[in-house]
Amino acid sequence: MRNQIDTAMVLAAGLGTRMRPLTDEMPKPLIPVAGKALIDYALDRFATAGVKKAVVNVHYRADQIEHHLSERRSPEITISDEREELLETGGGLKKARRLFAETPIFCTNTDAILVDAPNEEACATLTSAWNTETMDALLLLVPIANTTGYDGNGDFDETGDGRIELRRQETAPLVFTGLQLISPTLIDSGPDGAFSTKLLWDIAAARGRLFGATHKGRWMHVGDPAGLATATSLLGETGR
Repeated sequence: MRNQIDTAMVLAAGLGTRMRPLTDEMPKPLIPVAGKALIDYALDRFATAGVKKAVVNVHYRADQIEHHLSERRSPEITISDEREELLETGGGLKKARRLFAETPIFCTNTDAILVDAPNEEACATLTSAWNTETMDALLLLVPIANTTGYDGNGDFDETGDGRIELRRQETAPLVFTGLQLISPTLIDSGPDGAFSTKLLWDIAAARGRLFGATHKGRWMHVGDPAGLATATSLLGETGR
């Protein structure tokens, strides 16, 4: 039976500097893509997947994000306020830890949009692969060929048994989509204050508990104006 995940964390506190000048007056999670705010692509997916509560951290232009989210009914939104200090991805998760139970949660950032392949749904890909006995983190990955708006060299290599490791050579075949399932006990392993989620992945990898699942559809990185233009064009064409 597929695991049912009822809680998610949406990382929405970043400064969005690569998206300037659009983010001079608006936080990146609210930038519209084909008529819908980036953050709503993530929240709508979670709602469809059965998530009941989404924790959203805020820092830059936090009032705008809170106002936008006040109009949503599903999932139920809880704000994790980082106005006083930007804590990065891992630090944001650690600050919000008290809002999670002991079961795995979804976590995503908002600068990417996933388009599912036929008979695939990204959250279901993760929940169907999750195994609490063996995993601390399960990352949704995508082959570089299935990306747009991405100019990197890949993030992860597979080790052949479902486990993954961060790129060791100049290039790697798989890119992290921003969506993952993560155990709150792994979050507990992080320090207080600002730190990257990469630290949590390093801890999980050292335990042999860092895994990946492959997304068969498209991943559109919306991290700068060029990526935004490409995503808007593609979504307009498909009507999604």
